[in-house]
Formats: sequence, C-alpha cells, structure tokens
Amino acid sequence: MRSAKTPNSQLLPSRRLVVGTLVIASVASLVMAFSRPASLTVDGQRISSDVPPVVTQAHEAFVPLRAVATALGADLSYDAKNDTIELARGSDVLRMRLGDTHATMNGKKVTLRRAPFEVRGRTMVALGVIARAFGSRVSYDRQRANIDVITSGPNEPGSAGDSQ
Repeated sequence: MRSAKTPNSQLLPSRRLVVGTLVIASVASLVMAFSRPASLTVDGQRISSDVPPVVTQAHEAFVPLRAVATALGADLSYDAKNDTIELARGSDVLRMRLGDTHATMNGKKVTLRRAPFEVRGRTMVALGVIARAFGSRVSYDRQRANIDVITSGPNEPGSAGDSQ
C-alpha cells in the first residue's frame, strides 16, 4: 500500500535541496564579507563615492566619472535626453555617450575600448578614459585592490590611449 501524501508535501523542497542552498548561500556570504571593493586615490588622496569602483573578473577597472572629475577639477555635464557626457578640463573636451565606444576628444573621433555605463545612476568609465581625458597616469593594483590616478606625469592630455 502506498503512503498517503498530502498535496502540499509534493510542493516542498527536498531536504537535500535545502541543505545545498544553505551551503551555497553561506559560502557566498563569506566571500562577500571578506571581499572589499577597490579603493580609489587621485594624486594620493583617497576619493569616496556612493558607487565604488568596479573591477571585472578580467581585472579591468572602472571608476565613477563624476568623483574623479571633481577631484581633478574638471567640468562634467550630462544630457539625460541623449545620454551624452561632456568632460572638460582646460582646453580639452571629451564627449561620449553611455553604451557607445565612439567618442570625440577635442573634436577628433576616438574609439574607447569599453563603453561608459551606469551603476546606480553614476557613469562608470574605464581607467584609460581618465588617462585620455586628463593626461593622467592610471593604474590598478590587484594585490592592494587600489586604483591610482596620478596627474603629475609625462602624458599630455588627449594623447593617452584608453587601453586599461
């Protein structure tokens, strides 16, 4: 004779599924608890932003554009209607659009390796965009989880690639 199962008992997850889910969730929680977002410094000064830098699994670093632009004394404007971003510092002007790798630097067409994107309302750009727009040296130290932007360097504004 078959044991009588209630209709609801077939809808409940198995004990094995529940234990497996708990183990996976616990491991994910531990990884998140011990991981830390990359820190961002501009000329040695730590920069804080409501959206931290993003580092991909391929170790590409993206920084919040407004936080870096402000720290470097640049003017930043955003046209929400067209998703257009204009970054100006001195006589250099970089124009780009969210989601588009085509941009202009001082009126000349340039191609970005990675398109700008948005995270929680903040425009994120690859480190190379910062190097190109500001003539800065940029680096990402994986061991220390630190992104450095250094303005006193040999790069001329508008001449650096955005290959980082």
